[in-house]
Amino acid sequence: MIRTQVYLPQQLSQTLDLVAKREKKPKAQIIREALDDGIRKRVNTGNAGQALLELAELGKKLHVMSPKDLSANIDKYLYVSFLLSEFAD
Repeated sequence: MIRTQVYLPQQLSQTLDLVAKREKKPKAQIIREALDDGIRKRVNTGNAGQALLELAELGKKLHVMSPKDLSANIDKYLYVSFLLSEFAD
């Protein structure tokens, strides 16, 4: 393990003391567990598939409609409209 020093606000330090006493664990262990839980929530643990599923669910929730032939004509929808907007002037 690596030693790290952290300044805590007084209220947080007092809460830490109470939790450590209640759980009968050292304060260091409570801090490590809290950091582990907090960092896990911040780290993106999903994968691209999960992200696409979440995006699809969001589309359903927001009632986003797309052309029925989108998968067959993806290039047309992506590039032709882009080129038309770029060279419209």
